[in-house]
Amino acid sequence: MSSPTVPLLYLASESPRRQELLHQIGIAHTVLRVPPVIGEDEPRQVNESPLVYVKRTALEKAQRAQQWLAQGTPKLDQPTDGRINLPILAADTTVALGDTILGKALDAQHAASILGQLSGQTHTVYTAVVLAHQTSIYTGLSTSLVSFKHLSQTEIAHYIDTGDCFGKAGAYGIQGFAARFIRELQGSYSGVMGLPLFETAELLRAAKILF
Repeated sequence: MSSPTVPLLYLASESPRRQELLHQIGIAHTVLRVPPVIGEDEPRQVNESPLVYVKRTALEKAQRAQQWLAQGTPKLDQPTDGRINLPILAADTTVALGDTILGKALDAQHAASILGQLSGQTHTVYTAVVLAHQTSIYTGLSTSLVSFKHLSQTEIAHYIDTGDCFGKAGAYGIQGFAARFIRELQGSYSGVMGLPLFETAELLRAAKILF
């Protein structure tokens, strides 16, 4: 098994949650700081379902990372022991209420609107994972149902004041204060957090990175 100081793959995400989850299952990695596309969330195509959207955006993240690597040496979090052809792992998480995609909150008012829509409802969290390894592309998908309790305006305002609602799909993080709001979860806790560990490990096994 590789030394924990030698990365097994590139992570095409600067999300601290995804980094934490990879560390949780012992996957040493280094972060590719790929320049983002214009706008934090990729635009949705006409008549594109949330499921198709999340698969497409995850694949595009992996492809952008491949292109960035091909252009030269990007800024890395840690050395790769001389190896530049490591596998690339990318993921995208989408929160959907029916056919409506609830992205990241732009400001406090937007966060309040999103949380108000989730209040007392069951929504779907899709997280697509893509592993680009040599000439192969491996894909996985986690689908979870999350049921929120009814939220008062005071609860929503207090949560927004914590700042935890920003930078996360659906304006909440399951691993933080918003855990108080979740009445029921059917699916993957790590998938809702941003990187489904079972599906990720399965991709790494398929690519013979894990055994």
